[in-house]
Amino acid sequence: MWIVSFWIFPVISACMWIAMLAAMLGTWCVQGNPIYSSMEPGQTIAYISDVGAQGLQPLFIAGSAVTVVFLDLAFVSERWLRHAGQLVPNKGWFDKGCAILSILFSIAGAAGLILLSIFDTVSHPNLHDGFLALFLIAYLISAILICIEYLRIGIFYRRDHRVLLASFGIKLFFIIVEIALAIGFGVCGWHQPHHRNAAAVLEWVIALVFTFYVLSFVIDLLPSVRTRSHVPQGEKRIGSSHSEQPVVEEPLTHDSAGPNANHNTSFYRGIAV
Repeated sequence: MWIVSFWIFPVISACMWIAMLAAMLGTWCVQGNPIYSSMEPGQTIAYISDVGAQGLQPLFIAGSAVTVVFLDLAFVSERWLRHAGQLVPNKGWFDKGCAILSILFSIAGAAGLILLSIFDTVSHPNLHDGFLALFLIAYLISAILICIEYLRIGIFYRRDHRVLLASFGIKLFFIIVEIALAIGFGVCGWHQPHHRNAAAVLEWVIALVFTFYVLSFVIDLLPSVRTRSHVPQGEKRIGSSHSEQPVVEEPLTHDSAGPNANHNTSFYRGIAV
């Protein structure tokens, strides 16, 4: 069934993340764009963390936890499905190692997001900034590693499974965009104090782009689904590889060959052909 499948993990993750962001931004706007105590002098646009530390911390913690738990489940599912043959398998230890390392870094990034939501920017500003850096860097490294994996297997299976290279291209695009936005966020937030508003806008944009990165894993997990009209990607590969083998038909019995029967020579009524 389509509804009971691993592709639902990134969908739940993305929906939870965008719903949390919408609730936090909407609350700040409905309240009349207040200036919180955690905001810098001259800053009029709140960071996500500023809103999350002002009465919405339970939502911030719960939303962050659900988002990263289901995202990491998507990472683990992708690795398991390749191992189980529902998705095309990795071609060597290098790309398999990249997949495993991407899972480990995604777990580190998940821990960073959950911890930064717990240690808010008002009571624990230094810890909060450190966990924010962990979240961003760990997930970027994880994304780079999974791009390497998809590039390698995408090249190998480029004839039959072009979706792998398509997924690689989509993820690479998001990585480039996120790195560019993160650099701008860092420059405006830390090195240019008078550009705090620009940094706050960039943070909201980074969070929005992250939603689409999460959704890109739906493309990876959908090919594992079995329906009446669709064979899982891994099984389709096995079937096509079997069909490429030459089919050699043998006679049902060799009794008519009599004493001239020979497995290495074909005979017809005792005459060698």
